[in-house]
Amino acid sequence: MLNEQTPNVNGVADTANLGLCDVALERAIDRTGSLPGMVCLYGPSGFGKSVAATHVACRRRAYYVQAKSVWTKKHTLLAILHEMGMQPGRTIPEMLDQAAEELAVSARPLIIDEMDHLVDKKAVELIRDLYESSQAPILLIGEEQIPNKLKKWERFHGRVLSWVPAQPVTLEDAAKLAPLYAPAVEIAEDLLAHLVDISGGSVRRVAVNLELINDTSAASGASRVDKASWGRRQLYTGEAPKRRLA
Repeated sequence: MLNEQTPNVNGVADTANLGLCDVALERAIDRTGSLPGMVCLYGPSGFGKSVAATHVACRRRAYYVQAKSVWTKKHTLLAILHEMGMQPGRTIPEMLDQAAEELAVSARPLIIDEMDHLVDKKAVELIRDLYESSQAPILLIGEEQIPNKLKKWERFHGRVLSWVPAQPVTLEDAAKLAPLYAPAVEIAEDLLAHLVDISGGSVRRVAVNLELINDTSAASGASRVDKASWGRRQLYTGEAPKRRLA
């Protein structure tokens, strides 16, 4: 079986995008001194970018913040300093200097998830200032249009060492996810392949369906399920269910 004895690390499946995220940050960490130190992993929602980023943050001892839609420049710096365990200064320039000094002295990378929110709030130059002041490796995580969005800020765009597109979920990814989300049932390869086909590339949708299959199989007492035995039972595709006519 494809989903037998597949690796996971600390309860996180070692999917392709986790590897891409780690390699992207490694490029920034190991770059030569003349090269820029920001990298960007981007792709559609549901591709597992945030899960990969949080795991890589632990692996690489990186500071990690996930931006929110309501964040101002001040809130962004407060969140970074909180992650660093530092008491923030009184002004935005003081907080910027604090964060930059900590990145430079600690030699630890910074991961900024949901970077699109900071782009929309026009806080891009704040992140560039933080990079310029520290020269620290910075990994940006964003949606699929973020490379185009950042073209408006030429000085920022030119400091991105590498643009790494997240990849759609694969059959191998599904096999690695199965032991985590469907531990009570053996799922045949043809059903795993079907989950990948209907996922639209989303790791999240595959995980939701694996959990659905696990719970349904546990309730019925089945220990193994394939595409034929699953039959026409509903699976999650992201589409709202159609209204049944009376």
